[in-house]
Formats: sequence, structure tokens, C-alpha cells
Amino acid sequence: MGSGKTTVGKILAMRLKKKFVDMDDILEERAGKAISLIFSEDGEPHFRNMERKLVQELASGRNQVIAAGGGIVLNPDNIADFSRSGRVICLLASEDEILRRVSSSSARPLLEKGDKLDRIKKLMEQRRPLYESIHDRVNTTGLRPEEVVEVIMLMLME
Repeated sequence: MGSGKTTVGKILAMRLKKKFVDMDDILEERAGKAISLIFSEDGEPHFRNMERKLVQELASGRNQVIAAGGGIVLNPDNIADFSRSGRVICLLASEDEILRRVSSSSARPLLEKGDKLDRIKKLMEQRRPLYESIHDRVNTTGLRPEEVVEVIMLMLME
């Protein structure tokens, strides 16, 4: 959340001449409502089930750059599926940077209750081992999207 997946993904897809796919957009379109409403009306387990099915579908595709939600790491099968068909790159940012990037957004269901910075810190603490298990990681803190894309392009040449 707030690491730059969508912005960076769009630029990267253009540079690589590949299709850009935003999982959140597809999930919202299929559900006919915003992710925040899926969470509040149907619950997180329902959302994660939808997300899992979409991962399975997208993992069989080719020539695409996928911006996946930060929660896909909660199910190790998601990372395994994406790793079999392509390169998984985890974008990270500091808690303060994430707060700065998402503070004006009301479309963050996991930040709706309580202090946003506290919620971000708790989420990052819970997910840190999962994010760190992904081999390719880029810390986007203080970087412009174009700079992040340059780092990723270098990684892809390795």
C-alpha cells in the first residue's frame, strides 16, 4: 500500500512494451464496487478469495506487468504462482512515506479504523517477513517513479 505499484507498473509496462494489469481495478470491476466496499460489505476473507482466483488466472498470462495488492503475500501460493510465470518484485516504502502517499485517500480499507500511521506500522510489522521473503525488493522511499523503474530495469537485466 502506497509503495508505488500502480504508478511504477504503468511506466514499467510502457518501457517494456507489455500490457499493464492492475489487480485492484479488475477486482473492483468484477465485484461492481470499490475494494473498500468489498471489505466492509463482504469481508476480507471474501476479498482474499477473489484475489486468489485472480492471481491464478493472471499467473498463466504472458507479456504483462501486474500491480498486485500488498496483501497477496498473505497467501504463499500467490507468490509461488506468480514466480512460476514471471518475476516478482516487491516495492517497499517507509511507514512515514506510505502515510504521506495515502493520507488523503479514503479508499484504504485496512486504514479506516484508528490512527493511520499506527495501522501502517502494524501492517508492515505483520507483513515484513513475507515481503522480505521475496528475493527482488526495491525501497521506493524518496524516489520518483521513473527512478524506481530504472532500478527495476537494472534488476531485470541481471
